[in-house]
Amino acid sequence: MSKEDEIVYLLREILKWTRFSGLENARSEIRRTLDTDQKRLVYTLSDGENNSREIAEKCDVSDFTVRKYWSEWNKRGIVSPMSVRGGTRYKKSFDLEDFGLIVPEIKIEKGG
Repeated sequence: MSKEDEIVYLLREILKWTRFSGLENARSEIRRTLDTDQKRLVYTLSDGENNSREIAEKCDVSDFTVRKYWSEWNKRGIVSPMSVRGGTRYKKSFDLEDFGLIVPEIKIEKGG
């Protein structure tokens, strides 16, 4: 095994065990923080593509609420900020299904 192959192997081992050891902490934080259907839906739609107004409309909440959630979640480390033209958006760090959480469906708009 070459020196580079050995380094890559060791880095992969470190990554595997780091993920494993942090999984329970992440699961606990996700479950504690995203404790309502509304929060889980906003989180799921926080994919870096949707802006806060689009998410607010789909979730029937205010733009302020989405931005407040993003700020809290950023402090907790479950979203990552992304610079975009016109400001900052946030992207979820985890898929809720990986933690056994059910993601609520988006309600269909009336009259639309």
